[in-house]
Amino acid sequence: MYESFYGLKERPFQLLPDPSFLYMSKRHGTALTLLQYSIQNRQGFTVITGEVGCGKTTLINRLLDEVQRELRVGLINFTHNNFGEMAEWIMMVFGLDYKGKSKVELYDDFVQFLIREHAAGRPVVLIVDEAQNMGVQGLEELRMLSNVNAQKDYLLHLILVGQPELQQLLQKQELRQLTQRVSVAYNLAPLNLADVTAYIAHRLTVAGGNPELFTPAAIRLIAAASDGIPRLVNTLCDLALVYAFSEELTTIGAPVLRSVLRDRLRMGLPVGGMRRHEASASGEAAAGLRQQVVEPSA
Repeated sequence: MYESFYGLKERPFQLLPDPSFLYMSKRHGTALTLLQYSIQNRQGFTVITGEVGCGKTTLINRLLDEVQRELRVGLINFTHNNFGEMAEWIMMVFGLDYKGKSKVELYDDFVQFLIREHAAGRPVVLIVDEAQNMGVQGLEELRMLSNVNAQKDYLLHLILVGQPELQQLLQKQELRQLTQRVSVAYNLAPLNLADVTAYIAHRLTVAGGNPELFTPAAIRLIAAASDGIPRLVNTLCDLALVYAFSEELTTIGAPVLRSVLRDRLRMGLPVGGMRRHEASASGEAAAGLRQQVVEPSA
């Protein structure tokens, strides 16, 4: 709708996890480096956590773009509480036959697959997104399937990606054997104001637009209202572009963002920073944040 008006090749703030738009903040860069290190050195388990919308899946997609030709990679990204037989899902994502086989046959077939790939010089990596949904039983099944090793190398490298609840889950006594095998762990924190500023400019530049389309005042409101969560930043920026386009504004300032935020609050939709502070801060602090975010200045 607004792309041609703002000189954009495509929408810069879509919610799909597109690795071509990945903004490599210091935190994202560290997380990617740790993922690359864990794969190259064939570590046992790698755990990456972060709040909903922090860019974990986009980071994994970027990793896959870099390493898929060199590895055998299986990706499970539809976990839930009633996930069922783990061995069958794993066989399926690697393109192996799993129908009508017993647990013993599945395990033996998978081990033989790992041995063949190791002999051919192709490390096998299994990535499980939203791993916090698997529960204790599912994670323990993963540990059991990963027990195969060849001298100095694990034949299966596992990357668990999930929300902060995954950290809590891994602290359970029943999973202590798995936790002891976690060699790399990193929590992807939200963006700070400087990162939000650079993030918005980066996505506008990738889309062929003006990196200074949003004013500093507008960006401060976006950072405050989103809590630095990239997905919420995308949502607010995309809506701001629509609002500004409807008024044929060539720059997007604080008044546009206030309109966006007021309308979202009226609809009961998330405005991260304000909701969080109003729930936890003093009445005076919450009122101050409300005035900063949604009330026009005098």
